[in-house]
Amino acid sequence: MGREIYWEKALEKTQISIDKGHLFPLSTSDITKQLYDKKDFIIRKLDTSKFKRDLMIGPKINPFNPWEKTLEIGKIGHYHQLILNKYPVQIGHILLITNKWMPQNGWLDLNDWNAMRTVNKDTSGLWFFNSGPLAGASQPHRHIQLLRRGLNENICPRESWFMNFEKCKANKKLFKNIIVKSFDFSNDINKIYELYIELSRNIGLGNPLKDKMPKKPYNLLITNKWIALIRRSNDKIHGFSVNGLGFAGYLLVTDISDTRYLKINGPENLLEKFV
Repeated sequence: MGREIYWEKALEKTQISIDKGHLFPLSTSDITKQLYDKKDFIIRKLDTSKFKRDLMIGPKINPFNPWEKTLEIGKIGHYHQLILNKYPVQIGHILLITNKWMPQNGWLDLNDWNAMRTVNKDTSGLWFFNSGPLAGASQPHRHIQLLRRGLNENICPRESWFMNFEKCKANKKLFKNIIVKSFDFSNDINKIYELYIELSRNIGLGNPLKDKMPKKPYNLLITNKWIALIRRSNDKIHGFSVNGLGFAGYLLVTDISDTRYLKINGPENLLEKFV
């Protein structure tokens, strides 16, 4: 792995943004052992005591148009910008956003994939995309997220599950709503885009070349070895809200989450409810 210029800039900007009061890392505690005895999920409790509770009246302001310059990491090609997530789940939580308005619930286009590949050549890890509110997206302006991982780090708790997907068919509902393929960011960009079209078509989202919008909300998980597309039906069940990270094995518990249900039924059975 090379110098990782984007990662270095992300760390530098993180400290500056925290010092200036522009960045608010999520405060969580690991409660996995209280609820679950395996290692394929990490369950964390969110501390909401420091959240602002100001009542907002009227439409939400688009935080990406314009984006906060303090959070800026760098320009990616002609169409994208790399910035820090204002509410990061880990230090250096990166967002790849479109410079101009593009809908989060629309199809990713060739430019999006090209921008991801450009960033990934320098800084890679776990990419994830939440296609809209029912897939866990918090903003309607297009943004793709990256959690950087080092060479010897596990990509995510569920990586083994995805790598051995064909052997993990016991959970039939999850299997019917998830499609996994091997993936290589070094491939020709047109081949990468064709794979996205293939996955979308095969899982029942439609075809980006024919359908104006995806027929269903979905999550994408993308790594240097595999890509997974998850077809979604809803976002909130038993007090849990799950985005793409939930399927990667990172579950977030809040004060309204039914942890008793989670402990009795297990994380994978909870995920069934979201597809």
